[in-house]
Amino acid sequence: MDVQGATTSYGCMSAARVAFRVDASLIIGTGHVMRCLTLAGSLRALGCDVFFISREHPGNLTEIVRAAGFPIRILPGCHQEEPPLPHPSTSHLSWLGADWALDAQQTQVALGAGSVDWLVVDHYGLDARWESQLQSSCRHLMVVDDLADRPHSCTVLLDQNLGRSPQDYSSLVPASCRLLVGPQFALLRPDFAARRALGVVRRYGGEAPRILIAMGGVDRDNITTRMLNALAHRGLPEGSTISVVLGVHAPWRRIVEEMAAKMPCATRVLVGVSNMADLVAGSDIAIGAAGGSAWERCCLGLPTLMMVLADNQRDGATALVTAGAALLLDNDFSDGDFAGKLSQILCPEQHAAMREACLQITDGSGADRMARIIADNDV
Repeated sequence: MDVQGATTSYGCMSAARVAFRVDASLIIGTGHVMRCLTLAGSLRALGCDVFFISREHPGNLTEIVRAAGFPIRILPGCHQEEPPLPHPSTSHLSWLGADWALDAQQTQVALGAGSVDWLVVDHYGLDARWESQLQSSCRHLMVVDDLADRPHSCTVLLDQNLGRSPQDYSSLVPASCRLLVGPQFALLRPDFAARRALGVVRRYGGEAPRILIAMGGVDRDNITTRMLNALAHRGLPEGSTISVVLGVHAPWRRIVEEMAAKMPCATRVLVGVSNMADLVAGSDIAIGAAGGSAWERCCLGLPTLMMVLADNQRDGATALVTAGAALLLDNDFSDGDFAGKLSQILCPEQHAAMREACLQITDGSGADRMARIIADNDV
């Protein structure tokens, strides 16, 4: 096996060594790697030595990890083609691109001689079988999960979703496992917490809205174009603006850009942005997926017209709607449904109530909380 970066040196002996096992692909999306990068940045700020282990899937984020300054050790890509767009396999086991036992063996080789202090695993395709095989290679093992659908063998488990309770994992983890549950632990980059004050004072008085569209890093079903088409027929006030955010591997980029050029109001398409907090803070409403970016929007008090693009987003989306922080748009929405909910979210009174509900959900400091737990070995 070709494992890149295996000779990386590490810092002072007192610094915790932390490895992340996480993947991105056209099927998995980008969110798992991006939230792990956020936690890794907070750990680095505390003096920890951090590196990544990822498989070379189509649509991986290897170069983004390297650009963030973290060593990455590459597991070889799978030989079978991934499911074609836009109908991915519904089995999370297929996301791994290898048998779990082989992945465990390859990960042990990638970890190198000696053990790490923490192995952080963020992967729906892995469970207690894989984790048990890696126990000898780390002092502590932390799982990042959203599903509560399979057993884990770990020291700490993080589920950052609204509406989740520790009881959801009571039969899935060891009795000694520390459960960290809820959006107070959401892994948001520090610039969101830094701009939170802007969300607190945000006001929308019914003037031309600044609209942010972000349907995930890949948007494999091209929901973005559907949203632009729906907005094009809504007769937005003069001066309205639209900002569309796409990931670097978004397969429909050209079509989105062509649609944006035809919009009746100023519309820009931004790819691979590094200033998402600025974009959220500078918008009046969002149209977005019900994934991890929902917590970014909540931190800055941005009301959202939201869609569920994956089954694992459904419970969190329901909780956000119940809390009053978002309105849910069905995947097969009609023109009338879209128009009605857009009118609701643009009503100044409704907008103000949703903004307040958003701000109650998370303060954006979850990554720092998690980093301190890891750096202090607080298990």
